[in-house]
Amino acid sequence: MENIIVTHAEYTDGLSLRVWFNDKTSQLIDFGTFIENHPHPQYNKYKKISLFKQFSIRCGNLIWGKHADLSFPIEALYAGDLELCE
Repeated sequence: MENIIVTHAEYTDGLSLRVWFNDKTSQLIDFGTFIENHPHPQYNKYKKISLFKQFSIRCGNLIWGKHADLSFPIEALYAGDLELCE
């Protein structure tokens, strides 16, 4: 079985992204609940839509910030369930 990686992501609305994986599946993921429920100066700035939209994909991972201030396990993204991060 091939390792699952993020290949592409697009902003949809609010704090949500559509995320595609190398197996040609995708998930619509709302990051807002996670960011609201885990207050931290490193995360709080991504409540601002303009900063939230500045995500990137590096080495198959979806991240925010120059130093990966915010990132999620690929398993949680693939499942579309950020509660797996807790």
